[in-house]
Amino acid sequence: MDIFLHLEWWHWIVGGMALILAELAIPAFYVIWFGLGALLVGLALLLVDFSPTLQILLWSISSLSFAALWFRFFRHGERTLSGTAAGEVIGEIGLAVAAIAPFEKGRVRFQRPLLGAEEWVCLADGEIAAGDRVRVLAIEGNYFRVGKQ
Repeated sequence: MDIFLHLEWWHWIVGGMALILAELAIPAFYVIWFGLGALLVGLALLLVDFSPTLQILLWSISSLSFAALWFRFFRHGERTLSGTAAGEVIGEIGLAVAAIAPFEKGRVRFQRPLLGAEEWVCLADGEIAAGDRVRVLAIEGNYFRVGKQ
């Protein structure tokens, strides 16, 4: 318990490096943020001496802030429920199986499966005849929004 009362800067640096290395074994991409938070506390302790309580508070806040920044600003692409980036589906071309009335559900068949299915329920803003080629404009829940190509 005595070590907890006297945390040195190098304890945080070693702990941070261990957490960052642990990320290699744990493919969750969460542990790295706690490691970076520990490195930050270690570097701050080189400049100013903090109480152990303040050190742990700084570590908690910095770790959660790093994680929040990653998920808020730097994560690539909006993900769909199946884990495929929405940008990989938008722009795909398919054929209308039957006529689609404006703002009503229809069906579109694709040449290759998109998100695990060749045929999808879709919505269109305008009239689309059966057999017309359509382009995926957006993913809206379980539907594709399509428009004429």
